[in-house]
Amino acid sequence: MNILKKYFESFLWDSRFVVLFAVLASLASSMAMFYIATADAVFMVSHLGDYISVDISQEQRYALRAATVTHVVEIVDGYLLATILLIFALGLYELFISDIAKAEESKNASNVLLITSLDDLKSRLAKVILMILIVKFFEYAIAMEFKTPLDLLYLAGGIALIGLALYLSHAGEHKSDRH
Repeated sequence: MNILKKYFESFLWDSRFVVLFAVLASLASSMAMFYIATADAVFMVSHLGDYISVDISQEQRYALRAATVTHVVEIVDGYLLATILLIFALGLYELFISDIAKAEESKNASNVLLITSLDDLKSRLAKVILMILIVKFFEYAIAMEFKTPLDLLYLAGGIALIGLALYLSHAGEHKSDRH
């Protein structure tokens, strides 16, 4: 019976390597998002020469500026999503497979990339997701047409809620640092 228990526990422990599929898929998805965001940035910059052209009207210049700001927000959003996927891949690897020795040796390693628990991973992911939501809000706010004073009030309320969310996330971070 002890031999069966020993083999079963060995099998059970080794089953954690199934997480490598999620690690590799998250890493590949992260690289894809970094590529897409970088390609978007290159594409956007390549079209900025039109902005200083004397051949375009003021309305066209305004439309190009608005489109460029929207593209910048989309690029930031893409990089944030790529970062979430990277943090997720590294966190899963460190939690289920092994500590990353190179990260522990490096003096330049960011604490963001060092995951010590599932709660730590969730907390770091939540902060980056909050940033994505803020960027999305900013993207929609840029495109919003203000037709009534109530529209401005809605925007102000959204900004106040974002401020509250950031305050609460930082307050929770400092509270957990004390314990």
